[in-house]
Amino acid sequence: MGSELNRLMSALDKQQISRRTFLSSLAALAAAGYGVKGGGNSANAAANSAPPIPVESINHMTISVSDPVASVAWYQGLFGMPIAARQASTTVLQVGNGPQFIAIGGNSSDNPRITHYCLEVNNFDHERIVEILAENGVAATGESGPLQSRVRMRGEEFGGAPSGSPELYFGDPDGIVVQLQDSSYCGGAGLKGEDCLATPEPAPTSGLLSLIEFNHFTLFVEDQPRSIEFYQRLFGMPIDTYQGALPVMRIGSGKQFLALPAVPPLSGRIHHASLAVEDFDVDLSGFKAAIRSVGAHCRNNVLVLVATLSSIQPSRTDRSTAIIIPVATASPCNHTP
Repeated sequence: MGSELNRLMSALDKQQISRRTFLSSLAALAAAGYGVKGGGNSANAAANSAPPIPVESINHMTISVSDPVASVAWYQGLFGMPIAARQASTTVLQVGNGPQFIAIGGNSSDNPRITHYCLEVNNFDHERIVEILAENGVAATGESGPLQSRVRMRGEEFGGAPSGSPELYFGDPDGIVVQLQDSSYCGGAGLKGEDCLATPEPAPTSGLLSLIEFNHFTLFVEDQPRSIEFYQRLFGMPIDTYQGALPVMRIGSGKQFLALPAVPPLSGRIHHASLAVEDFDVDLSGFKAAIRSVGAHCRNNVLVLVATLSSIQPSRTDRSTAIIIPVATASPCNHTP
């Protein structure tokens, strides 16, 4: 038996996971090609062969909020994020040194959430990718529902190129919307959306935390084996480690990944995003009070700052979508926050 199966069986024996979780994870391993009698590993095979759409990294996420002005102020106050571009009323906040970003929709919404996430592709060709998607069961319908794709030509009125900056969206099997763009895409003008402000507009403050890049997204899906097979068939995304029994699907060659737990009652949503931050001094004057104000706790000896969209938008207390930021030091967890 492979090490993956042994790990699952050990977790079951130690009562670290339930029998139901064990069985669903076993099904996920089977779908990913992990044989219980020395069979091949299609995840590793995907890593060693060129997938139809090789993705390089996470590019951005777009969030819908109830108060766009307050949300921009919150993100800039906490992270010191400069404005890299504007798409009409949508504000593009740069993550790290770019081109990664968080886009905050400019229209007030009564359904605050992460609307979609975006992955980068080198030498982006929207027409060819639409064809590849169609060959893999994602129909070019002009919509972005489950297993459907559309291309938006973002014009000058929305900060795009005069002839339109092509933006490709599609829905995965659960209807989670994925955007694909060129690796130079920064949410700006230009045929590839690569033309952002030469000098980003600085935030009013330097912020309390300095972002490096996106780390991962967790997507709630109905059928984990189906979703793993779908993402691996399109993008490769080998499973190279586990969080307990949860497979971690690697994006590109860096640290970024997708996690797809099976949560049928809540499937079809992006549960949270994770962002990596620079080291910080937890004893910095006023910092402890600041992290208490937005929420913080320790998980596996790592301080995790959790900023739910309902904490940004206090009137929306029923939203579970969250931005989770693992802090790059474990030392604060040795002390009472």
